[in-house]
Amino acid sequence: MLLSKGFEVEIYTSTPEGDIVGLSDKIVAALDGFVREPDSRNVEYTTPPCYRYERLLCDLVRPRLRLRDYLQRLGNYTLIPGSTLSLGKTDRFWRSDPGNPYHSYIEQTYGTSVVTASIHINVGISDPELLMRACRLIRVEAPLYLALSASSPFLGGEVTGYHSTRWGMFPKTPAHVPLFESHAHFIQWTEQQLAAGTMQNVRHLWSAVRPNGDRRPYNLNRLELRICDLVIDPIALLAITALLEARLMQLINDPTLDPLQSSRLPAATRSHDLATLADANESAVARQSLDAELRHWKDGSTIVAREWIEQLYHDAWTIAKEQGFSCFLLPLKKILREGNEAQRWLHLYEQGLGVQPIMQQAIQAAATYEFTLQDDLCQPLVA
Repeated sequence: MLLSKGFEVEIYTSTPEGDIVGLSDKIVAALDGFVREPDSRNVEYTTPPCYRYERLLCDLVRPRLRLRDYLQRLGNYTLIPGSTLSLGKTDRFWRSDPGNPYHSYIEQTYGTSVVTASIHINVGISDPELLMRACRLIRVEAPLYLALSASSPFLGGEVTGYHSTRWGMFPKTPAHVPLFESHAHFIQWTEQQLAAGTMQNVRHLWSAVRPNGDRRPYNLNRLELRICDLVIDPIALLAITALLEARLMQLINDPTLDPLQSSRLPAATRSHDLATLADANESAVARQSLDAELRHWKDGSTIVAREWIEQLYHDAWTIAKEQGFSCFLLPLKKILREGNEAQRWLHLYEQGLGVQPIMQQAIQAAATYEFTLQDDLCQPLVA
């Protein structure tokens, strides 16, 4: 049986030339379903939980087309791919809600390092102990999803040396997040962080993956994968999601995939060592994405991210085919073959194209592709 899935999509608004502009106050006032981020230059929408990938595709595209239509009516504005402020100044925070004290804390504590755009993938898992097990597995494999989604090699018009500048500079909070051994452990740890002030509220857990629900940390119903850069291509995003769902289905069928059970790292320090290994792998992938050299959680052996993903793909294909969604997994092969968005942009840069022309091309390509999807797949739903 398929799991429920939904997305939180953060995206920047810009001019066709690539100048990122703050419009979220106008968007939120005019369009249902959109919410502010602390900085007004990006805006967020959320898709409802859904089981079928065909419907997920329309749920992703339809709000974006509404947003594009509104931006055209507002002026000559559009949406820009990427997960960082690729062009323009990056030293100023454009507050979307100046009276919000939590936003004030974020600006004063982190500055513009949090002014990023990303995709959060939510997968429904209602059993709290199964959810903790799922979070443990996806925590140690989260770097692979970042490797597939990296789309932020630029900042302020410059090449940064990262494929995911967003994750390279993002202030993961608290600084150390363990692999939660049980639901009770997660509750106790969260209460301790709130008491110590390392978390300002229950939302202030900014790690690669976290348990989520209606009343955190007590009532939980989903895994939230937070590490992915913005994947502007909906088909590519569904492929990444299909890999995640297939991996979770494998875990449900085989509890020994739990890293706390099956890792061959020393038992006495396994939880700490796995968290440290995952953090180091995240840092490596932020720099080199699919080409990063990582350590495998099972035994600490060295493996390139692309090769690890290919191994997971082979196993995921079998279960995806059984469950009827293998066709949505197929586009991963193209990403592995041609590179993620950051790698493709960097290839253009190495050929002599400037950052601004690269982003202008990306803006136009994304808009054209989304309107094509509307015509081909979502016309009855968009109309």
